[in-house]
Amino acid sequence: MNPEEKIRISFRLNGREVEAHVLPGETALHLLRERLGLRGVKEGCGIGECGACTIVVDKKAVNSCLMLAAQLHGCEVLTVEGLESPVGLHPLQEAFLEHDAIQCGYCTPGMLLSAYALIISRGVPTREEIVRALAGNLCRCTGYHQIVDAVQDAARRMAGKEEGRW
Repeated sequence: MNPEEKIRISFRLNGREVEAHVLPGETALHLLRERLGLRGVKEGCGIGECGACTIVVDKKAVNSCLMLAAQLHGCEVLTVEGLESPVGLHPLQEAFLEHDAIQCGYCTPGMLLSAYALIISRGVPTREEIVRALAGNLCRCTGYHQIVDAVQDAARRMAGKEEGRW
């Protein structure tokens, strides 16, 4: 394959079907942020260490800086822009605000999505599970106690509710 030859992909992004033509070496981060304008997907380190670029792919948190855009083909992809519902903020977003788990906000989208992937897979996780799930997301401003408290609170709020009702 010619490295300049584009690949046609299609996937579901934040609840809607998307089609794109991507270069073989293009990252999911570049496609989502630069080409599709989803500014919540942030580049921090570019090597999968900080978590600023975290997205949810098929219900699993992944570093979009380490994933090729072509790998999104046929997947269900969620960015922080897809968390908010027509009726308002997602319970995770509300809890982050209420627990002062946000300061500069650079890490927040990645934290929210890592927490979301954990909650949809585990329900109401333990504090230790939350700490483990967020270990790949670095925060230089808030410290982690408020973030873990916010995730615990949001998980309790989400328990028993249908996914589409947040």
